[in-house]
Amino acid sequence: MKLKRRLSLLPLILALCAALSACSSGAVSETAPASSAETSVQQETSSSGSDSSGSSKTPASSGTPSSKSGSAGKSSGISLKKLPAYSGSPYIAINKNRPSFSKKELSRRTSYQKFSPLDGLGRCGKTTACIGPDLLPHTKRGPIGSVRPSGWHTVKYPRLIRDRYLYNRCHLIAYELTGQNANEKNLITGTRYLNIEGMLPFENKVTDYIRTTGNHVLYRVTPIFKDRCLVASGVEMEARSLEDKGKGISFHVYCYNVQPGITIDYRDGSSRVSGSASDTGTSSQAAAPKKHSAAAKSSGSSDTRQTYVLNTNSRKFHRPDCSSIRRIKPANKKKVTAGRSDLIREGYEPCGICTP
Repeated sequence: MKLKRRLSLLPLILALCAALSACSSGAVSETAPASSAETSVQQETSSSGSDSSGSSKTPASSGTPSSKSGSAGKSSGISLKKLPAYSGSPYIAINKNRPSFSKKELSRRTSYQKFSPLDGLGRCGKTTACIGPDLLPHTKRGPIGSVRPSGWHTVKYPRLIRDRYLYNRCHLIAYELTGQNANEKNLITGTRYLNIEGMLPFENKVTDYIRTTGNHVLYRVTPIFKDRCLVASGVEMEARSLEDKGKGISFHVYCYNVQPGITIDYRDGSSRVSGSASDTGTSSQAAAPKKHSAAAKSSGSSDTRQTYVLNTNSRKFHRPDCSSIRRIKPANKKKVTAGRSDLIREGYEPCGICTP
């Protein structure tokens, strides 16, 4: 009798076990996407792109990008396919020039900076910072030559590029904003044109605003890569001032990682002169920093020496008649007579306003 009773309960027990198993599976499926969204490589639907360090709370997941265009880390999802080809302007406004920060991101008023882990190809991802006066650096910029970003080549085109070198170790979040030096998660292979004509004017604008007002600016830069290319096609830059709800700073732009007169193979960073331009260029892939410095020192001797005004704090150099000089504190102002390339090798950057 007891055996019959137990056998009659067997179907009920089996059904109960199945229900418990289903509930357990359901709980996993609900929580997994949140983790995946934070760690996976952001993908885009593009087939174009053949144009001329802090810490992260979330570890990288797989490190193997798909064959679609994307950016390492989470981004606002711009697509290279939807962007116009470079046509002479170093940057264009996207999303009607409105940044795409969430309400939660905009509600925070304390300074911080976050960097995505490098992906499986060694490429940088999204960088985000809430920048206040406390993050602005007060020391000289340190050396960054030890970092070799994905796709790096040391190559010169002296007849086509004023500063000769095609590529810079380009900060995603500029040194003048948060004081990052040799942080491999914050340095990409960027053209001189991207660095000076594309990104620098926006970086200067944000720096000047923070120094003048003491307010915070929410700032995000995302490198955009096509497929498995090692060199970014460009960078997406977003910023919004917080205390005044965007009245002082608000922009959303895409800066092209191009160099007029030069054709770049974004798959590996190799390059050549475009069309009928006459400059064969000299190249060595990922040259050692010491050799690079020696070559720069030798080739810079022919620079015309001129008078410049240095900002020893922001590490910018200006023409003597630049309108922004009046905002430099006397303790940080220094007049020098030097060659332009000499100053760049010392870690200074040309002002984006007077473009010396």
